[in-house]
Amino acid sequence: MLEQLIKDSQALDRALAGEELSYNDGLELMNYDNLHLLAAVADDARKKLVGEIVTFAASYYMNYTNVCAASCQMCAFYRKDGADDAYTLTPQEIEQRVGIAQQMGATEVHIVGGFHPKLPLEYYEDMMKLIKKNHPQLNIKALTAAEIFYLSKLTKNSTKEVLSRLKSAGLDSMPGGGAELFHPDVRSKIARGKCTGQQWLDVIEEAHGMGINSNVTMLYGHIEKPEHIVDHLIKIRELQKKTRGFLTLIPLKFSLDNTELEQEHLVNNECSSVYDLKIIALSRLMLANVLNNISVYWVAYGKKLAQVALSNGGNDLVGTAFSEEVYRAAGKPTASSVEELATMVKEIGRSPAQRNTHFKVLRTF
Repeated sequence: MLEQLIKDSQALDRALAGEELSYNDGLELMNYDNLHLLAAVADDARKKLVGEIVTFAASYYMNYTNVCAASCQMCAFYRKDGADDAYTLTPQEIEQRVGIAQQMGATEVHIVGGFHPKLPLEYYEDMMKLIKKNHPQLNIKALTAAEIFYLSKLTKNSTKEVLSRLKSAGLDSMPGGGAELFHPDVRSKIARGKCTGQQWLDVIEEAHGMGINSNVTMLYGHIEKPEHIVDHLIKIRELQKKTRGFLTLIPLKFSLDNTELEQEHLVNNECSSVYDLKIIALSRLMLANVLNNISVYWVAYGKKLAQVALSNGGNDLVGTAFSEEVYRAAGKPTASSVEELATMVKEIGRSPAQRNTHFKVLRTF
């Protein structure tokens, strides 16, 4: 049926046949106007690759500090050291919050912060040891590759040494943040002070080689061009072929409020829902057969658009996002329960399932 509808796109033909898409195929689809057909092919790929289950985790988000030496133009969360509203939690305060999260049913704790210029490596080790001692069954998903790179420079240890010490302290997996977009033409304009795209990929490759799985993100909807999106997806695909260490791709919609990009009028509006859906569909098709979990971050989309995105190639809702502070700083509501997420999935005729960090189903609804 779909084959008969595709008359004007070699890339869609190739996607429908299950072939790996090239850079030029990706550009063709980024500029393709028939969103309904693109969505149908992406949804067809989703059905073949992962079936009808939509997963999500009970996840507690913990920002240990908002102090950051970088000044990313797309971030509304960071503060400079010494600012009136800057904060840094002690390992003991973090463990207390994690204890509450576990009582709320969380199976993983997602810990990220900024590039704090004064925290030693021992701070992070103490934090993880304390969590593991008191909550051994919780998955510690902590510190982005960008944070690891910064810690390496700050403490004059290799990134491998930093990862090794943190793994010994209790690090189980890593979030996908800090990836933004890898292409230097756009990264230099949205992520001032962060590692390069290649440095991010190098750190994650080391982590995967040590048995530390991770997510990967893609920040879009700001100043990028189609070629930057396609470049990012291909770099993810090539590393995944090498390491098989990525668990899911999470496309992140740029949230405009309170960011430098807004204040400097480099971006005046958030991208359209049509563009959001195109990104989800393209991600599914570019990564098909290599990275088959495509996460829809409902915190950024809102729950209604998230439901539509699940019919454009998505198969995961990330998680409950208890206490998510980064998007909240940009004006987005962030809390939900596993029951609410399950209802979202049932409303579109799919099968909800709570998963752990590594995509093992823990229960169905």
